[in-house]
Amino acid sequence: MNPLLGRLHAYPFERLRALTRDITPNPALRPISLGIGEPKHPAPPLVEEALCAHLAGLSSYPATAGEPALREAIAGWVQRRYGVALDAAAQVLPVNGSREALFSLAQTVLDPSERDAVVVCPNPFYQIYEGAALLGGANTAFANSDPARNFACDWSQIDEATWARTRLVFACSPGNPTGAVMPLEEWQRLFELSDRHGFVIASDECYSEIYFRSEAPLGALQAAKALGRDDFRNLVVLSSLSKRSNVPGMRSGFVAGDTRILKAFLLYRTYHGSAMSKTVQMASIAAWNDEAHVEANRALYRQKFERVTPMLAEVLDVKLPDAGFYLWAAVPGGDDIAFSLGLLAQYNVAVLPGSLLAREAHGVNPGAGRIRMALVAEIDECMEAAQRIVAYTRSL
Repeated sequence: MNPLLGRLHAYPFERLRALTRDITPNPALRPISLGIGEPKHPAPPLVEEALCAHLAGLSSYPATAGEPALREAIAGWVQRRYGVALDAAAQVLPVNGSREALFSLAQTVLDPSERDAVVVCPNPFYQIYEGAALLGGANTAFANSDPARNFACDWSQIDEATWARTRLVFACSPGNPTGAVMPLEEWQRLFELSDRHGFVIASDECYSEIYFRSEAPLGALQAAKALGRDDFRNLVVLSSLSKRSNVPGMRSGFVAGDTRILKAFLLYRTYHGSAMSKTVQMASIAAWNDEAHVEANRALYRQKFERVTPMLAEVLDVKLPDAGFYLWAAVPGGDDIAFSLGLLAQYNVAVLPGSLLAREAHGVNPGAGRIRMALVAEIDECMEAAQRIVAYTRSL
């Protein structure tokens, strides 16, 4: 067996299941889960129709590089969304969802024989970052989020010796779980560090189309262009249809950026066996070429957050995030696990303790004392969950 498997940590939901194993939720209340970030809005009819219209694609092997039409559709969306022109043939690759690509990109970038290599991650973080680093033979270093700066990562916590050994940095903007969007100045800081030390930046942007301000979140390619970095050297952006278009079961996304890295990534993927079905590719083209369903989806999330956030703010330290579909709330008493277990037992509402999403670094666990709530269900269910959370918090 691969000895590196022993370095993996239990996934947050596995740890939560172990913590709640002996809890019997209040049977008088129907269960409501705000724990898992799985979109629950209906898939767009245009995507369903495209899937059904192209079932013949199941009868042939797809190319790992994807159909030219899909790569052109993705490049077209990037141009419309970010004002960035990409070479669809060399700077874009379709992938089976951003999760798969985040993991496999690390295996492409990292040298497993380099035992002192480092992957820098935000903290709290999406667990795939850590798993990809550890199975790539690297070590992890964490940049904690700072509540005083809208949960921006404090990259200054990483010392110069660690930066010198860094081979890959995972950035997440909008962030999971905080919803924070990285401004241009933060991107400039990361680009300067990348130039100095030669590491690759992987920008996870799967929440980019769910936002609450008038201005859409800044993307990494957009930031690079604004700073005169038109070659996108050492930069790869990962995006997905899962949240944007409510099709997590389609497993469709893309990577874009540095031509040199994407060439190596395509070689890896050819052997990895990760080509996207032609049927899914055709449905993906329909999704990337349409914004009406994205705008309608964003409006639903805005409505939920506008109604739920003020309710919870009466009893919890929580504010409307920049983007994403999570609320990141500080709980009274500071014990996120005790709060979550009590809420489940007494009011049958599941949330995710923030400490399970982070590692202790620089003397603290930056997720401790907070909970993540995914407002993915329909508005009535989210409102009912909020009412129960308010009642539970007031009872403490």
